[in-house]
Amino acid sequence: QVQLVETGGGLVQPGGSLTLSCAASGRTPEMYGMGWFRQAPGKDREFVSAVTWRSGMTFYEDFAQGRFFASRDVDKNTAYLQMNSLKSEDTAVYYCAAKSWPPIDLTKTAGYDYWGQGIQVIVSS
Repeated sequence: QVQLVETGGGLVQPGGSLTLSCAASGRTPEMYGMGWFRQAPGKDREFVSAVTWRSGMTFYEDFAQGRFFASRDVDKNTAYLQMNSLKSEDTAVYYCAAKSWPPIDLTKTAGYDYWGQGIQVIVSS
């Protein structure tokens, strides 16, 4: 079992930045990767970004490319999502998710083993 706790959400003005953290506890050595997803009101949950746990390889959805940056600190068992140049359409509940070995396509919602509780991000002036 892996437990995930997201922090760092909140209200930010358009153009601002925010960094989300996802602290993992439990059987973290078995993790293959960590993904970030978001869900806006009335919309389906969508992929944002992901990072492989051992190598740190990153993946981004098109809207996140160049604005969002995923990383992880293996020693702290924590993944991060740095979000820059935020727009109103980035407003959503953001979730982190963890996948144990074996590997999967980390850009797909299905297949993740563990999910955080979600954290609200509001981009508004």
